[in-house]
Amino acid sequence: MLDLIIKNGTVVDGTGTASISADVGIKDGRIVAVGQITQVATRTIDATGLHVMPGFVDIHTHYDGQASWDETFSPSIYHGVTTVVMGNCGVGFAPVRLGEQARLIDLMEGVEEIPGSVLSEGLRWSWNTFAEYGQALDDMPHSLNFMTLVPHDSLRLYVMGDRAERGEAATADDLSQMKTLLKEALLAGGAGFAIGSTETHRTSKGNNTPAFEVSRVELNALASTLADLPYRVIQAVSDFASPRGAPEAEKERFDAEYQKLEDMALIAGKPLSVTWMDRVNARNQAGWLSAASKSSAAKGITVRLQAAPRGVGVLSGLDTTLCLLQAFPSYAEVAHLDAAARAAKLREPELRARILAESPMRLSVAGSSIPPLVDYVISNLDTVSGLFFPMKEVNGNIDYEPHPSTSFLYQAKSRGISVREVLLDYLSEGEGTNLLYFPIFNYLTGSLDGVRSMLLHPNVLFSLGDAGAHVGTICDASATTTMLAHWAIQRTRGETLPLPYVVNLLTQRNAQHMGLTDRGTIEVGQVADINIVNLAKLALPLPKVVRDLPAGGRRVLQKSSGYVATLVAGEVVIENGEISAARPGRWLKAATAQG
Repeated sequence: MLDLIIKNGTVVDGTGTASISADVGIKDGRIVAVGQITQVATRTIDATGLHVMPGFVDIHTHYDGQASWDETFSPSIYHGVTTVVMGNCGVGFAPVRLGEQARLIDLMEGVEEIPGSVLSEGLRWSWNTFAEYGQALDDMPHSLNFMTLVPHDSLRLYVMGDRAERGEAATADDLSQMKTLLKEALLAGGAGFAIGSTETHRTSKGNNTPAFEVSRVELNALASTLADLPYRVIQAVSDFASPRGAPEAEKERFDAEYQKLEDMALIAGKPLSVTWMDRVNARNQAGWLSAASKSSAAKGITVRLQAAPRGVGVLSGLDTTLCLLQAFPSYAEVAHLDAAARAAKLREPELRARILAESPMRLSVAGSSIPPLVDYVISNLDTVSGLFFPMKEVNGNIDYEPHPSTSFLYQAKSRGISVREVLLDYLSEGEGTNLLYFPIFNYLTGSLDGVRSMLLHPNVLFSLGDAGAHVGTICDASATTTMLAHWAIQRTRGETLPLPYVVNLLTQRNAQHMGLTDRGTIEVGQVADINIVNLAKLALPLPKVVRDLPAGGRRVLQKSSGYVATLVAGEVVIENGEISAARPGRWLKAATAQG
């Protein structure tokens, strides 16, 4: 007898090949049959009219802290994800020295916008080494599988302490210790090594991250640690030294920074992936990175590009972490009120008039983790607001490719008023719950045509949902649902992508990149990580501001509709939007020995 049969579904197997009508049989957590199945099973799910596909592999999350208090990896569990990868961008919580946990909290609070109070209450700190961290998480029940990257910043802080926080160069002894720690972590099951170098990442005190600017010697020494190990990956985020320095030297700086990454991939002999976005403050960079990745491939060096399926969307409202009105001095008079009371006050003519007349303050000041890009946006409202859109739900679904005619800039021009007036009117409506959608990256042309081209790049990896991070500003953990719904079915403003290709990006391609050969496809012998989806009902409702984090911390949460069931190792972890009691998720360790 089988444990479960999924009957009469349309199977999209993850390999990129055409869909077929088939049953899927599961026994002991693995797929044992695909086709017409006549055996009996403990449970049968009728998938008539539904699509059956592998569980999604999200390679760019920041659940490093949340995994220690949340068994379900919410909100990823609502979006078809069965495996998450943590430790990205060089930040995480291991290794850590006893008594120095505050360093990592300061780092993660600033870089990934997870409140320090949440981390201080939620984290149990029952580990020092990276291996102990992974094991502590694995000892706790989880709905989904997880993999862990070894973060560069954590290594530096562990070995160098205050010197790392000051951004000092590593000594030969420092490098020796970091290499030893990195190798130990990788042999304990770490899936790879993560680095970060970008001005948008700062500690909560407003300082650069410990590994913001390190020497080639350090990067290459750490990359060499991977050379003699089984399959691992390197993950990187970089702004390629832009907008640092003179604009006319931007390409020169890009080439120099890219060469660092390519050298690491060459020395390690392992794949490297890097964040890839069309950035509002570096508009040539996406094209350069596309060409550079292809050039690396021609030399036999693997540099893959992590790309999002939609604009990287900042959310702003009265109850989010960043409210654009914070830049205007008079707003401080009402900032302490709850959203509804604040909205009412902002509608009062006298206060409204003062805010409209004021010059904006700089928010990215010394000691603040707010990046300079925020000040750029606020000081250029009359142009950047062409990328501000009211976030509206139509028939239970949000359109993540809003037409330029719905932008705040278009509204202001058509009404003959300032952008600031439109912004203030919108945010102060009703109970103050309106959200503004600002696709700060990937939407510079007012459409997702450029994103479609990115998703067709030969070296692309679906990514950048940032689940678990930026909890009060960005809600892109639902990007898996956008990838499936928007690109395979719902897009109206341009070409879609073939369903088998979309599913391949969500499943097998990411699984293979992470070295997961036992999942990512629906084939006999594979682990039964599976989604059963009603494509006709797939939708993303409005995100909601909730306070369900430790210490009453706030986050923006978005669920979905259309996922009939998600299985991890053959167990149903969520069904029709309700999370089950099953906790089959495990720490998926990378190979711990040669071969």
